[in-house]
Amino acid sequence: MSKQPEPITLFQIPWNRSDIEAVTDSISRGGYWAKGPYVSKFESQLEEFLGVDNALTVNSGTTALVAALHSVGVGEGDEVIVPAFTFIATANAVRLTGAEPIFADIERETYGLAPESAEDNITDSTAAIIPVHPYGASCRINELVDLATENDIFLIEDAAEVLGAEFDNQKLGSFGDVAALSFCQNKIVPTGEGGAVVTDDDELAEQVKLYRSHGRASSDYFESSESGDYVDLGTNIRMSDLTAALGHSQFDRIDELINGRRQAANELNDRFADVDGVRPHTPPEAGTHVYQLYTIELAEGISRDHVIETLEKDNIASKVYWDPAAHETEYYARTKNESPELPVTEDIASRVLSLPMHPNLSTTEIERIADAVIKALDE
Repeated sequence: MSKQPEPITLFQIPWNRSDIEAVTDSISRGGYWAKGPYVSKFESQLEEFLGVDNALTVNSGTTALVAALHSVGVGEGDEVIVPAFTFIATANAVRLTGAEPIFADIERETYGLAPESAEDNITDSTAAIIPVHPYGASCRINELVDLATENDIFLIEDAAEVLGAEFDNQKLGSFGDVAALSFCQNKIVPTGEGGAVVTDDDELAEQVKLYRSHGRASSDYFESSESGDYVDLGTNIRMSDLTAALGHSQFDRIDELINGRRQAANELNDRFADVDGVRPHTPPEAGTHVYQLYTIELAEGISRDHVIETLEKDNIASKVYWDPAAHETEYYARTKNESPELPVTEDIASRVLSLPMHPNLSTTEIERIADAVIKALDE
C-alpha cells in the first residue's frame, strides 16, 4: 500500500523564538497583563506602518468592527451597506449595534463591493458603508470613498485581510473614516485572536477607547485608589498585554511575512498562467496583494467538488470562502424580510476555492498543490 503523502495544511503560523521571548517577558513581569507596555508598543507599530494617528487594539476583528461602528454613532434605525461576499462578521457587527446590514453585490475583478450596487442601496436611513478588501487586495476603494463623501455617510474599511497591502501607494486601512483590522491565527500578523481599530480622527479614537473599556474616562484603573468615572456605555474588548507581546514580535517581521506569501503566490501564479479553467485572484492595477488567502476562480462548468476531492486525495487542504454568501446563510435568510438579488456574488461564491498559503510554503509543496489542481481540471 502506498504511503500517504505529508499533509499540506491550509495555513501554518510562522512563529519563532522571539515570539516566545516576548510573551515570556510579558508574563514574567508579574503584573500589567491586561494593560501593559506591549499594548502601547504594538499600537505604535501599527500607527507608524499604516500612517494613521490612532491605532487601538481590541480582542478580535469582529469587536473592532463593532467598536468602529459605535464610534461613528451607528445604532438602532440605521442601515449599513455591506457586501454579501464576506465573512459573516461584517454583517453580524452591524446587527450587534442594533442597525441593519443591507447586502449589496460585488464586482468581478476584485470581488469587492461594487460601487454601483452600493449606490443603488443608499436610502435616507443609510449611515455607513463597509467595503471589504477580499483575500489580501483592494476593492475599488477610491470610488467608494467618493460615494460616501457625496452622500455624507461614513466609510468603515473592513481591512481584516489586507495588512500591508496598498492602493495608489497608500496603505489599505487608511482610506476611510475608520478601519478594522484582524490578527486571527491565519492573518498576516497572527496573535491567535485580536484586532484593532485605526483612524485619523481623534474624536472617533476617544469613542473607541471609552467603548473598549466600559466607558471609563480614565484607563489607569489599577494605578489609582479611586474607582474612576464612567461617562459612556461600554464593554470590555481590550487586548491583553500577552497577546500584544505576540503581535509586537510578529510585527517586527512583517516584511518577511508578506514577502514569503508573495513569493509563494507568484510561484503558484506562474504554474497556473497557461492553465485553462483557473484564474488566480489578482490585485487591481494600482494595488498590491499580500495574499492573506490564495484563491482561484474556476471556470463555469468545472466541478469545484472534484477539485477539492482531488486535493484531499493528495492530503492537501482547501477551503471555500464564502459559499453560501452572507445573505444566503440560514440566519440571514430567516431574519431578512426579502432576499436581495446579487447575481455576481452568487456566481463568484459558487466558483472560488482557496488553496494553502503561508510564508513558509515550500517549492515542493507548491508543485504538489498546482499539480493536483491541474490533474483535477484535466479529468
